[in-house]
Amino acid sequence: MKMSTALLLLICVSYGLRAQQRLTDSLKVHAGATGTIATKDYMPLWLLSNRFGTISDRKGDVSVHVGFSNQQVWQEHFYVKYGLDVYNNNHGGHTFIEQGYVKAGYKNWEIRAGRYEEIIGESDPLLGSGSLGVSGNALPIPKVGLAVTKYTNVPFLNGWLQFKGLISHGWMGEKQFIKNAWLHEKNFYLRIGKNKLKLFGGIQHYAVWGGHRKDLPPITRSWQGFMDVLLVKTKDDGTVGNTAIQPNRPGDHRGVIEGGIDWENEQLALHLYQQTPFESGQGIDIRNIDRLLGIAFTNKKPRSWLKKITAEFIYTKQSNDFYLQRLRESYYNNGVYLTGWDYHDRIIGTPLFIDRNRGQHYFAGIKPMDWDLPKDSLRGKGGNIINNRIVGGHIGLQYQLTAQLAGRTLITYTKNYGTYTNPALFTPAKSQWYMLEEVHYVLPGKGITLTAAVAVDKGQLTDNAGFMMGILWSWKK
Repeated sequence: MKMSTALLLLICVSYGLRAQQRLTDSLKVHAGATGTIATKDYMPLWLLSNRFGTISDRKGDVSVHVGFSNQQVWQEHFYVKYGLDVYNNNHGGHTFIEQGYVKAGYKNWEIRAGRYEEIIGESDPLLGSGSLGVSGNALPIPKVGLAVTKYTNVPFLNGWLQFKGLISHGWMGEKQFIKNAWLHEKNFYLRIGKNKLKLFGGIQHYAVWGGHRKDLPPITRSWQGFMDVLLVKTKDDGTVGNTAIQPNRPGDHRGVIEGGIDWENEQLALHLYQQTPFESGQGIDIRNIDRLLGIAFTNKKPRSWLKKITAEFIYTKQSNDFYLQRLRESYYNNGVYLTGWDYHDRIIGTPLFIDRNRGQHYFAGIKPMDWDLPKDSLRGKGGNIINNRIVGGHIGLQYQLTAQLAGRTLITYTKNYGTYTNPALFTPAKSQWYMLEEVHYVLPGKGITLTAAVAVDKGQLTDNAGFMMGILWSWKK
C-alpha cells in the first residue's frame, strides 16, 4: 500500500467518525527556536544526538520550528491523532518535515502513517544513551504500520500475561547507496505479572530491502520478496550471486533481543533492561556477550527534587568473534546496502557508534561517502560505520528543583575500538567522555518554556564544548 493511499484511508476514518458523533478535541499548537554554538566546527555529542535530527552539526546555527498535534476521541475508546512539525535550520537553508502523521486506533490498537517520532525498545528514552534498535537519533523514517502501542492483556489469563508489538513498512529515500530502498520492521514483546514484579522480553527485527542502482543488477521488489524478508528466508534477491558467500538473505537485516524486570511500589519504581544486538542469525547465540545493560530508578515521592537516575553499561567489542573473521557481521554495516543503519547522515541506533559523517570531525582521512559515485569506488572502504566496537558506561539524572525549574544531566564514557574489518584508526583504542547539563524553566501562566544546555566532549577523539539556548511557546485548546 502506498503512503498516500494509507493517509487517505485514515483521513476518511477521521471524517467518518466525525459524521457519526461529535469528537472531543485536544488540540496543541507550538512554535520555538533553538540556538547552538560550539568551540569546534561541529556540535558536542549530547547537543546533537537523540533529538530526531533537528539540530544541525555545525559550529553555530539557529533551528526554528512550528507545529501542532490533535487527538479526537469518539465513545472513549476510538481515536484519531494527527500532527505536523516543520523545522528550518542550517542557516535558513534547510526546511523539512520532522513529523507529519495520522494515527487511528481503538484502545491500544493503532494504524499509523507518516513520519512520527518513535523510540523502539525498553531502554530509557530521556536519560539513556540510546536504544540499539531505534534510538531517536535520526530523523523519523516515513512509514505505515499497525501497532499495539501498550502492553495489553492476553484474554482469559486474568491480567498475568500482556503483549505489545508492531509491524511497519517504510521508505528510506534517495540519500542511500541503494536508492529508494524499503524498510521492514517488526517487534513483539511479552510481559508476565500484574502486581509489583513484572518480567518482560521481546525481539526487534529490521530489514532494509529492495531499491535500485544503475550499476547493480535488478533487486527484487515483489510481494514474494516482501514475504522472504518478513519470514527471513534464505534467498537471492539479485544481490547475492553464485559466487557470494552462501547462505544469504535478501536485504540488510539486524535486530535486538531484549529482556528485563520491572518492580515498583508507592514510593519508587525500578526498571532493569538488557539489549543484545544481532546482524544475522549468528548473533542469536548464547556465546554473544555484546549488550546494553541498564537500570532506571524512579523516585515517586512528590516532594523529592531527584526524580530519576539511569545507569547503563554497553559492550559491543566481541562482534561475534566466535566465527571466522570472513564470516562475521559488523554492527550497522552491510556489504550490499553500504549506507548501513544510517538515515539522513545520522545513525538510527545508538549514537555512541560513529559513522563517516561524524568521523570526519575526528580523523582527517575520513570523509562521508557520495552515494552517487560508481559502486566500485565506494566498496572496500571499510563501511559507513567506522566505530561499532565500544566498551562504556553512562549515567543520567533527572530532577525538579522548583515548580518551574527542571533539568537533566548526562555523563558518558566510552573506549572505542573501531571495527574488526578496519581497526587502524582506533589502534590503540581511543577513550572519550561526553557530558551534558540541561535545564528547563516554565514561565508561569505564559505557556513558554526556556531551555539552556551546555555540553562538553573530552578525550582522544575530540575536545569540544557547546552551548544551547531555546524558547518554546505552547498552547492547548
